Formats: sequence, structure tokens, C-alpha cells
Amino acid sequence: MDAEALRAKYKTLSERLDERSFRLCLASDALALGRGGISQVARAAGVSRTTIHAGLRELRTPTPSSGPEGRLDTGGRRVRRPGGGRKSLPEKDDTLLRDLNGLLDPVTRGDPMSPLRWTCKSTTKLARQLRAGGHTVSQASVWRLLDELGYSMQSNRKTREGRDHPDRNAQFEFISTTAKEFLARGWPVISVDTKKKELIGPFKNAGKEWHKKGGPVEVNLHDFADPVLGKAVPYGVYDIARNEGWVSVGISHDTAEFAVEAIRQWWLRMGRPAYPAASEILITADGGGSNGSRVRLWKAELQRLADETGLRLHVRHFPPGTSKWNKIEHRLFCHITENWRGRPLLSRLVVVELIASTRTAQGLAVHAELDVATYETGRQVTDEEMSSLAIRRCDFHGEWNYSLSPRSAPNR
Repeated sequence: MDAEALRAKYKTLSERLDERSFRLCLASDALALGRGGISQVARAAGVSRTTIHAGLRELRTPTPSSGPEGRLDTGGRRVRRPGGGRKSLPEKDDTLLRDLNGLLDPVTRGDPMSPLRWTCKSTTKLARQLRAGGHTVSQASVWRLLDELGYSMQSNRKTREGRDHPDRNAQFEFISTTAKEFLARGWPVISVDTKKKELIGPFKNAGKEWHKKGGPVEVNLHDFADPVLGKAVPYGVYDIARNEGWVSVGISHDTAEFAVEAIRQWWLRMGRPAYPAASEILITADGGGSNGSRVRLWKAELQRLADETGLRLHVRHFPPGTSKWNKIEHRLFCHITENWRGRPLLSRLVVVELIASTRTAQGLAVHAELDVATYETGRQVTDEEMSSLAIRRCDFHGEWNYSLSPRSAPNR
């Protein structure tokens, strides 16, 4: 009988049998189930193993006697009088639950005087702290009380985006409206971002894939970057209309120069053939990183790209703390991660091939190439260079929404 069936059975019987009869029923089932039966029945019935052991003793010595602690029913069996039996801890110690809740209350996390302010709240430490406060309680009892109070072991969950900008939703609507206009004209709308840097070499990669039992792929015990292979820096360009992606796999630094070079390669290899009549491109990007709204080099490199191609480049940045809404995250990067789950990225070629082989049932196609150029960090853009940019800022949040026009005829 499965656990659900047992729980249903015991719930029905507990409402109809007296305590002793119910205890004997549980003990009988535990015997019938064999090894592990006591634990299985205890979980299903919601009682302690001690109760079932008591029932087993009664089954072996079925000679009840009446006395001051109980009475005999019509069949000669003893029934516990109302209120009989061992008292629960909260009944014996009326301040125990209050003090336990006090240790766990979220308010105490910010109280520097809280005894557990700087420690992990394990049941062992909670029990120790309660005993120091005069309570008689074990680690197992604390665990049981926590369950009764509705607590459970939980990990952190990433849900908070930080403080919302007052124009957060308005910026989303502005991006959406602009994107719809470009798509209606048949002009490209791309989403860009840098994917997480990946160690190259025999390193553990999150996830699992099928292997013969006992034959997992062996990887390094420690994740120290290989001094020769280093890390891969994937920068992606996702074409929203065509459901296509370009990924430049860099081996140097994630700079604005590298980011714009990836956009340049996408345009030359994929964008221009797909949109031969396009004169403008809409770029949606996060507010930070190498393509951040405050990065001068990002704007300077985009200006250079506009001059080279003759394209007018429109940029729309997502508000701070909302990068997960960038379409490249859940249209391209998540599928790349899924495609190489559980596989060590042994070489640069492996990284490129795994990215390029990413496909979905919705028709996603990805092209990836290695960018072996060296991109130096710390490159400065002067005020004079900034003043020479053909940049036009939108009336609505010009720091997030702007365009760069070519300053001369393109060099084709």
C-alpha cells in the first residue's frame, strides 16, 4: 500500500478508534510491512515511532489491566482517560514556542544583539540557545516544533530586482512601441548582451546528461582558470524577427569595443543579407556592462560602426535591475546553457561548436565564431571625442534612448 493510501486509512481510523485500538492497528501494520515498516507507518499516521513501539509491546503482552490511569471498556480493554498521556513540550513549557519564534523572527536578523545574528540557524544551534535560556529541549524536538510552526529548509531565491525606477514600465512601453515600428517597416530589431564567462578546460559544468552507470565524465577538482586556455567570453546578438542568433566567442576582455565588434560581424555576415533595404537598426541592451548606458566607449564604437555602414543606430536600454527582460536571455542564452549542460568545455572549439549547434523546436538558429583579437581594458574617450558624436537623445530619458547617425558616406 502506498503512502497516500496509508495516510487516508489512518485518518479515517483515527476518528473512529480509541487511542489504544489505533495504536495496535499501527503496530500491526508495521509488523506486516517488515523492515522499515515502523518509520513508514509513523510518517503516514503522523505519530512518533515511540507510539508504534508501545503498540508492538502491547501486541506481544496483551494483558491490559485497569487502574487509576484509565478505565475498561465493555470488551475489557483499557482506554486512556481524557487528557491522559505524555504532555507535549509546549504544554509543559508555555514560553518555548514564543522563544523559538523569537530566534527565527526575521526582525532579529537585523538586530546586532540577537544571539544568532551571525550564525547559521541549524536545529542544533537553536536547541543549544533554547537550553541556555532555561528550556529543556533536544535537537530532534526543535526540528519537530519547527515543522509544526510551518518552517522548512529553504534556499535563497532570486526574485528581487531592487528598487523600481519610477519610469520602469514607461520605458518598457517605449521600447515595445519602437520595436513594433521597426518590425512593421521590415527593419532589424536586435537584442544584445554578454553571456556569463565560461572556464575552458576539464572543469565541472552544471547540469546532467546521460552516461553509462558508473561512468561520469571526470573533471578537475578545483576551478582555477587554465593559464593558457583562460575563459571564453560569449557576446550574443539575437535577431528578434528572424529568431536567429550570432555569438562572438572572445578570449580577451568583455569591453565595449568587443561588444560592438560582435554587432559588426552580425551585420556583415547575417544582418545585411537578411535586410538589404534596411537603413536603420534598433538595438535593445541592458543598462550596464560593456554595453551600458553610461559607457562612453560603447557610444564611440557605435558611432564608428554607423560611419562604416551608413546605418542609423537606435539604442534602447532597459531600466536598472531589469536585465532578465532582455529577450536574448530567454530566447538565446538559456538554450545555449541547456545545450551544453553537464559537458566540460574542453577547448575553444568545443565552446564554439556547442553554441553553433543550439537549436529549438521553434526554429532558433545560431552562428558562432571565435574572436581571437585582444581587447584592452581602460580605454578612455575624451570630452572632445564625445562632442564629435552624431548622437541624438530622445526627449524621454535621453540617457537610455538615443540614436547615432553616420557622419559621412559609408566606406563600402
